[in-house]
Amino acid sequence: MINKLPSMDELLTKVDSLKKEHQLDLSSDEDLSIAVMNLVSLEEHFFFTASKTEKAEYFNLLDEVREMRKALMKKLIKESEGEIWCIQKHLLAASMRLIEVGTKYFHQEKRKEAEELFSKAYRLYSLFWGINLKLVNLGNVKSVDDNQLNVHDQEKKDFWGKLGVIVKKIIDCCKE
Repeated sequence: MINKLPSMDELLTKVDSLKKEHQLDLSSDEDLSIAVMNLVSLEEHFFFTASKTEKAEYFNLLDEVREMRKALMKKLIKESEGEIWCIQKHLLAASMRLIEVGTKYFHQEKRKEAEELFSKAYRLYSLFWGINLKLVNLGNVKSVDDNQLNVHDQEKKDFWGKLGVIVKKIIDCCKE
């Protein structure tokens, strides 16, 4: 039996319900997710700095930053099963790295390569939010045509495009 994935309207209705029920402040959560991205990057930089300089005190800083990142992630990720915690951490970390490399390419006037990386970064970031808000039921994800969420989906955007549209509609960092 194939589980039907929700339509965009159903997803938006679910998000509106979540916002009302739990008084979600998604703009603050978005800021927090960016902070977590940067903390993961700091962990990596402290690791490489410690390794390159052979100064163990950088590992102490890495540990301090890691503890801070874990505490902040607990504010973003309320429930996790299996390896969802790590999946979400790596989705944010990969998104951040793709943004950084895309920015370098953009500065080097490699616009097409930059745009491809930015698109991938946003897809990963959207997947983070899709999982986080339980808009994506990982048990229900099935292989279908590249332009469909499920066999009943008639819209032209693929899963990533639809998830990106949803994230744009529900997360607005300019709302205070």
